[in-house]
Amino acid sequence: MTMTRLFDLLYHQLNDNPIDKSLNVRDANGQWQSYSTAAFVETVEQAASGLLELGLEPGDKVALVVYKNRPEFVIMDFALQLVGMVSVPLYPTISVGEYEYILKEAEVKAAFCGGDDLFYKLSETQKKVPSLKQIFTFDQEPKASFWKTICNSTNSAAVESIKEGILADDLATIIYTSGTTGNPKGVMLTHGNVMHVVRETEPHMAAKAGDPVLSFLPLCHIFERAVSMVYIFKGTRVYFAGTDNLSGPDGDLAAVKPVTFATVPRLLEKIYEAIYNKGLSLEGAKKKIFFWALALTDSWEPNQKISFGQKLKWKIADKLIFSKWREALGGQVNAIVTGAAPCPVKIMRVFCAAGIPIREGYGLTETSPTLTVNTMEQDGVMLGTAGPAIAGVEIKIYASEGDYNEDEGEILAHGPNVMLGYYKKPEVNAQVFREIDKKRWFCTGDIGKLVKGPTGREFLKITDRKKELLKTSGGKYVAPAPIENRVKEEFLVEQMMVIGDKQKFVSALILPAEEALKSYCAKKEIPWTTMAEVIKHKKVIRRYQKIIDKYNPEFGHVEQIKKFRLLSSPWLPVHDNGAEAELTPTLKLKRRVIREKFQKEIASIYTD
Repeated sequence: MTMTRLFDLLYHQLNDNPIDKSLNVRDANGQWQSYSTAAFVETVEQAASGLLELGLEPGDKVALVVYKNRPEFVIMDFALQLVGMVSVPLYPTISVGEYEYILKEAEVKAAFCGGDDLFYKLSETQKKVPSLKQIFTFDQEPKASFWKTICNSTNSAAVESIKEGILADDLATIIYTSGTTGNPKGVMLTHGNVMHVVRETEPHMAAKAGDPVLSFLPLCHIFERAVSMVYIFKGTRVYFAGTDNLSGPDGDLAAVKPVTFATVPRLLEKIYEAIYNKGLSLEGAKKKIFFWALALTDSWEPNQKISFGQKLKWKIADKLIFSKWREALGGQVNAIVTGAAPCPVKIMRVFCAAGIPIREGYGLTETSPTLTVNTMEQDGVMLGTAGPAIAGVEIKIYASEGDYNEDEGEILAHGPNVMLGYYKKPEVNAQVFREIDKKRWFCTGDIGKLVKGPTGREFLKITDRKKELLKTSGGKYVAPAPIENRVKEEFLVEQMMVIGDKQKFVSALILPAEEALKSYCAKKEIPWTTMAEVIKHKKVIRRYQKIIDKYNPEFGHVEQIKKFRLLSSPWLPVHDNGAEAELTPTLKLKRRVIREKFQKEIASIYTD
């Protein structure tokens, strides 16, 4: 069958590859519960019919919000599509004020949410959003309407009539960007936008029909949502989880044994930090073997040709060390896809060398999301790049406006996956789209260049964000992201932000990795009290100065970090006390927030 609408994926699985455990999730007792393909499709159709009985009509906006990924989110997403309604997925951690802004602007008429405080947050918001008439919960809550009550309807004729009239160019979802500055913007994506990414990335996902896969990145983000649709297309068994129970003998990785999953670099960094710290805790010969094997990974390259003697070393390292890493991830991982932020090359190199292929991609919510991705093909990967463009997508490096390094410029994209535009934001749309050579190009706001691989294939290399460039008081531009990503490869560095806009020199705020710092302090016999006290210790400051001194020579004189401050307050995507978060839900730095929160520390750098 020809698939042009997202819900066509459902019927593709039902007709071509029905499985017993299509969607899976742990219940309150920790036991896995499953929807077969047939039950999945039946529930979607019943929910779609129920939506019509509620009085909702095609074109109406309906919000979806959960803390952990679960089948109900996917079921309602497809149910809305079947009857031409528009889903508005929301992050669970945003404030009531942000809920109010989004729900008002999108004129959302109904909402479906998970448990905990989500119903109460939406109920509080409902008082100020006239359009929001109904709220349903996926968990039974007092005073709340349970979502299953709408699944008793059997008005299939009405559903079928609407479904048949839906086109690929029809609006499917409005996704509000997390945004590092200002109010969020609603990205309008059609069925065809997302379907293009599903079709063109499906061949590169290292899974086949019936394989177990894990889904734990938030489904409200287009990255995981598109990946989950690829899973449905391929007929895999999807196991939904959260990030709080991934590792360990009883964790979801060990239980599911996934062949692939999508993640963000920060989670890979945390896994690497845990591996490294475990190595530090070893003693004697075991410790020497661990770090000998780890040192081998420094020289690993894709498709490398090595001597017989080197092969023997790798074989020993794999048997003694790397095989245990793979076992910790379930033992069956064929590949891990990472996106949403740049992944440090060292992290990718270590995992790839250990037989856990990492494939980095690039895209935006506005591009559904994938523009480029490193693949499992022989010539499909180049470390340090975001990969070649997917089929049907054109990339242009636009250097006509701006002060860029040689061969660099703003990344523009053209293709069938580019959004319709921002909802109710004509003035912003006029700024982000550019007409060149009779084509409509989307201006990503990212800076990059195209580099050629060994076979001549072009790969996209991201160098920075256009809006994040610093300009020193001497008029020199500095790109903070490459510096931050490089220094963050050190296991002692949890987070880092380069500063220096309108200043004489570049400096940095550094958040130490607590567990790694505790290990260092124990080794150096530095008493551990609190993070706030330890970061004042002269030996600790000297250790971080050595890290800066190690990496500074890799950058131009004006880019080198002259001073830094260690911080003790963690940077989080959400604070329990309601304080403004330093990270977006996808773990990007909110630079404005960080500058405001630590203005005293920044001021001290430039006044001391």
